[in-house]
Amino acid sequence: MAKRIRLDKSIVTENDRLAAVLAHRYDDAGILAVNLMSSPGSGKTTLLEETARALGGRFRMACIEGDLATDHDARRIERAGMPCQLINTGGGCHLNAGQVGQALDAYRLEDLDIVFIENVGNLVCPAAFDLGEHRRVVVSSTPEGDDKPAKYPVAFRLADCVVLNKIDLVGATDFSVEAFRRYLAGIKADLPVLELSCKTGEGLAGWFQWVTGARDALGRPARSGTRPGRAAPAKE
Repeated sequence: MAKRIRLDKSIVTENDRLAAVLAHRYDDAGILAVNLMSSPGSGKTTLLEETARALGGRFRMACIEGDLATDHDARRIERAGMPCQLINTGGGCHLNAGQVGQALDAYRLEDLDIVFIENVGNLVCPAAFDLGEHRRVVVSSTPEGDDKPAKYPVAFRLADCVVLNKIDLVGATDFSVEAFRRYLAGIKADLPVLELSCKTGEGLAGWFQWVTGARDALGRPARSGTRPGRAAPAKE
């Protein structure tokens, strides 16, 4: 008989405690925190690159990048103009609130409007770990198949928005947008779905509008200036 493996409740409880601390830090600083989750290769990093280029003149943004190994994605985001703090998890399949809190220390929070948390590419473990975020976004893509919501219902149920990327490839795959939306509707009614292509630019305006609306909903004015600063190094 197959055995069920459950997360240690003490680990999740401690993470929830730290996530509550993070939420207070975001709110006290007037920062919108967005947690992006997806399977590997869905296009989270490319979406953040496009966001940096399009909204960098309006908002002061930073990224916390979670990857098993390498700094490839972090360097891409930095080159696009968004400061990025890297967390290499080794074998860890998700980010936790403690890791994010330490990474957040690298920034002067009073300089930020938005922090994006690019979670490790995985739709299972990250869904169980709150990072104190205001918004949770799941990025899916057409080559992955239209039944992703049915296979990973928890991730999609906890999402505030779904980005369907690589819509330009829908004709080259067996992907059915209608079926994808039907699966989503069965999991969570009225979940916003943004169809777009980071490659062609189709639909990106809708994503930028969603991010802007989420930040404006905080009721705090955006900071003036350009690139946010790093925190001063701790004195010995």
